[in-house]
Amino acid sequence: MNPDFLCRFLLGSLVVNYVILLIWFLAFVLARQWMRGLHTRWFRLSDDSFDAIHYGGMAVYKIGILLFNLAPLLALYFMGRGS
Repeated sequence: MNPDFLCRFLLGSLVVNYVILLIWFLAFVLARQWMRGLHTRWFRLSDDSFDAIHYGGMAVYKIGILLFNLAPLLALYFMGRGS
Protein backbone atom coordinates (compact mmCIF):
# COMPACT_ATOMS: atom_id res chain seq x y z
CA MET A 1 0.00 0.00 0.00
CA ASN A 2 1.16 3.49 -0.82
CA PRO A 3 2.35 5.46 2.24
CA ASP A 4 0.90 8.68 0.81
CA PHE A 5 -2.51 7.03 0.57
CA LEU A 6 -2.22 5.79 4.14
CA CYS A 7 -1.29 9.26 5.37
CA ARG A 8 -4.26 10.83 3.58
CA PHE A 9 -6.58 8.10 4.87
CA LEU A 10 -5.39 8.45 8.47
CA LEU A 11 -5.59 12.24 8.30
CA GLY A 12 -9.15 12.05 6.95
CA SER A 13 -10.07 9.52 9.61
CA LEU A 14 -8.55 11.74 12.29
CA VAL A 15 -10.63 14.72 11.14
CA VAL A 16 -13.86 12.70 10.94
CA ASN A 17 -13.33 11.20 14.39
CA TYR A 18 -12.55 14.57 15.98
CA VAL A 19 -15.70 16.03 14.37
CA ILE A 20 -17.72 13.17 15.89
CA LEU A 21 -16.10 13.83 19.28
CA LEU A 22 -16.85 17.55 18.99
CA ILE A 23 -20.50 16.88 18.09
CA TRP A 24 -20.79 14.51 21.06
CA PHE A 25 -19.29 17.14 23.36
CA LEU A 26 -21.54 19.91 22.04
CA ALA A 27 -24.61 17.70 22.34
CA PHE A 28 -23.61 16.87 25.90
CA VAL A 29 -23.12 20.53 26.80
CA LEU A 30 -26.02 22.07 24.89
CA ALA A 31 -28.64 19.30 24.97
CA ARG A 32 -27.77 17.54 28.22
CA GLN A 33 -31.31 17.46 29.61
CA TRP A 34 -32.74 16.04 26.38
CA MET A 35 -30.02 13.37 26.25
CA ARG A 36 -30.55 12.53 29.91
CA GLY A 37 -34.30 12.20 29.35
CA LEU A 38 -33.68 9.91 26.40
CA HIS A 39 -31.30 7.68 28.35
CA THR A 40 -33.44 7.53 31.49
CA ARG A 41 -36.24 5.98 29.44
CA TRP A 42 -34.07 2.87 29.13
CA PHE A 43 -31.83 2.97 32.20
CA ARG A 44 -32.03 4.23 35.76
CA LEU A 45 -29.19 6.70 35.96
CA SER A 46 -28.41 9.38 38.47
CA ASP A 47 -27.05 12.71 37.25
CA ASP A 48 -23.58 11.78 38.47
CA SER A 49 -23.66 8.39 36.71
CA PHE A 50 -24.89 9.95 33.48
CA ASP A 51 -22.11 12.55 33.53
CA ALA A 52 -19.44 9.98 34.44
CA ILE A 53 -20.50 7.59 31.67
CA HIS A 54 -20.43 10.28 28.99
CA TYR A 55 -17.21 11.86 30.25
CA GLY A 56 -15.54 8.44 30.41
CA GLY A 57 -16.87 7.52 26.99
CA MET A 58 -15.48 10.69 25.48
CA ALA A 59 -12.13 10.04 27.14
CA VAL A 60 -11.93 6.47 25.81
CA TYR A 61 -12.99 7.64 22.34
CA LYS A 62 -10.31 10.35 22.35
CA ILE A 63 -7.63 7.88 23.46
CA GLY A 64 -8.74 5.59 20.63
CA ILE A 65 -8.40 8.44 18.15
CA LEU A 66 -4.91 9.20 19.38
CA LEU A 67 -3.88 5.55 19.41
CA PHE A 68 -5.38 4.40 16.11
CA ASN A 69 -5.23 7.56 13.98
CA LEU A 70 -2.68 10.07 15.22
CA ALA A 71 0.12 7.72 16.32
CA PRO A 72 0.25 5.78 13.00
CA LEU A 73 -0.04 9.05 11.07
CA LEU A 74 2.92 10.55 12.92
CA ALA A 75 4.92 7.35 12.48
CA LEU A 76 4.32 7.36 8.72
CA TYR A 77 5.10 11.06 8.52
CA PHE A 78 8.40 10.73 10.37
CA MET A 79 9.36 7.62 8.38
CA GLY A 80 8.77 9.54 5.14
CA ARG A 81 10.87 12.49 6.28
CA GLY A 82 13.82 10.22 7.04
CA SER A 83 14.15 8.86 3.53
